[in-house]
Amino acid sequence: VVILSLLMYPVLRSLALQLHSAVTGSYISGTHSIAFINCLNEQIAKDIARAIMDKKLAAYVNILPKSLALYFWKGELEESTEILLLVKTRTSKIGELSNYVRSIHPFEIPEIISLPIDQGNPLYLKWIEENVPRD
Repeated sequence: VVILSLLMYPVLRSLALQLHSAVTGSYISGTHSIAFINCLNEQIAKDIARAIMDKKLAAYVNILPKSLALYFWKGELEESTEILLLVKTRTSKIGELSNYVRSIHPFEIPEIISLPIDQGNPLYLKWIEENVPRD
C-alpha cells in the first residue's frame, strides 16, 4: 500500500491541482511554457513560425531581431547572427513542438529549449490554453 501510494502520488497531486484550479480559477504553475528556437535568418524564422502556427503547436510566436551569437561548434569558436523565436504554448506540447521543429529546421542541431511559465496575466494564459488544443 505504501509503495503504491508513493507511485501514485504524482498523478494524484496533478489531479488535485487541476481540481483546485478548476474550482478556484487559479493558475497551475508550469501549465504553459515559452520555447526558444534559434534561426539562421528572418526568412527561416518566419517559415518555422508559420509552420508551428499552422500545426497549432503554439498560440503566439515572437520573431526577435538579429542578435550576435558566440558558440562552440566542432571544437571551434564560431560567431554568427541569428533570429530568435519565442514560442508560447502548453507545456504538454513541448515534446511535439521540439520533434516537429527538428524535422523542418535546417540546422544539424537546432536550439530548442523551453522554460515553464510560473505566473502571468490569467487572461493571457487562458487565451494560450484556448488557442492550443489539448493532446
